[in-house]
Amino acid sequence: MIRTKEDLRLYLQKDKEALEITRKRPRIIGDEIWKFQIALRKHEYYKNSGGGILLIIWKLIHYLRGIRLGFDIPTNVFDYGLRINHYGYLVVNGNARIGKFCDIHQGVNIGQNIEPGSVPMIGDNVYIGPGAKLFGKITIANRIMIGANAVVNKSFLEENITIAGVPARKVKDSGDPYHRK
Repeated sequence: MIRTKEDLRLYLQKDKEALEITRKRPRIIGDEIWKFQIALRKHEYYKNSGGGILLIIWKLIHYLRGIRLGFDIPTNVFDYGLRINHYGYLVVNGNARIGKFCDIHQGVNIGQNIEPGSVPMIGDNVYIGPGAKLFGKITIANRIMIGANAVVNKSFLEENITIAGVPARKVKDSGDPYHRK
């Protein structure tokens, strides 16, 4: 959770690294996902630190960039190192918690099951393929790859595996391709 300027700098730097960007600033035309992530992180910072007018400004920028790209990603869900690969439909429940260096594709839905508060808790270095659906009170361990269009409705506590299918099941004994810390 971003509470200080140092936290904000860390999150912005790790997100930039995850997106494999070497430029200092976003381009005027392009870099839309990076601009969205900057707005998300600044919104988180001002929300958590009681930011007054800057909270309102960054909340609006975050909202408008999200609408344009098809993202419904609330604040304080993703830890640092977020990598959004493409724009297009992406919905995340505000109560979900997702660890460091999440690599997420378009068409993903991370949501609540029928019971209130029954949302996923996802570990570090998790790859979520295009179209994957994760829902319910489940836990996903560190360094797991989730295949395209997988429906994940049960916990996977074994680290460093690949899961896929409908419903999801373990298909391989290796997971995280990046091995980031």
